[in-house]
Amino acid sequence: MADNDRIPTVIADNAHVIYKVHSSATAGQTSPLASFKRLVTSKTVNVREVHAVKGVSFVAYRGEAIGLIGSNGSGKSTLLRAVAGLLPVAHGKIYAAGQPSLLGVNAALMNELPGERNVELGCLAMGMSPAEVKAKKDEIIAFSGINDRGDFASLPMRTYSSGMAARLRFSISAAKQHDVLLIDEALATGDAKFRRRSEARVRELRANAGTVFLVSHSEQSIRDTCERCIWLESGLIRADGPTADVLREYEAFSRK
Repeated sequence: MADNDRIPTVIADNAHVIYKVHSSATAGQTSPLASFKRLVTSKTVNVREVHAVKGVSFVAYRGEAIGLIGSNGSGKSTLLRAVAGLLPVAHGKIYAAGQPSLLGVNAALMNELPGERNVELGCLAMGMSPAEVKAKKDEIIAFSGINDRGDFASLPMRTYSSGMAARLRFSISAAKQHDVLLIDEALATGDAKFRRRSEARVRELRANAGTVFLVSHSEQSIRDTCERCIWLESGLIRADGPTADVLREYEAFSRK
């Protein structure tokens, strides 16, 4: 299908994202007494600007799954947060159709509550009706696999491993059809069975006219899920095109 027959969902037009990092330092000696005094003396606050995304432009369309790849610190997660509206764009623009959903942000989970209660609250936070939540709750828990080795759904989320919590977040977020779903490393968690389920769910979202952005250090997840890939390096787009072609360029760059 030609681009002029497709419906854009996200447009980035020369987008720059700049954020500030605050750190504090206290002057003084490193002796034990000086360390004690540092608790009550004034602190110097250092502010450093990070130009994380530098003039990025692209158009995403309905039904696309787009992989975002690049070295650590290349700006991938920052770009996702800007698309979600969680970070301001300093220069340029990012336009989105509907409300992009960053995995785990819309479903703000609470560590002290059981997993099953978090499923209910997370779904309600995404705009589902109580009837929809009731109908989907058991399916979401089963999809996440948190009960595969016991009744973890009834336990507080603080007892979960990081992988279990990530799988539950993905399962809640993917239970709803999104105009744009932004996924940051979630498919790297869990066993091969969960990865296959989650990749199949991403394909369902695409088939229903959703757009999916996936950040992953797993090239296999990108290959299996995304037909298009954007390579970011030092905040700049180095390549944007078919996944196989962009990954080939990236692998050659990584071997240097």
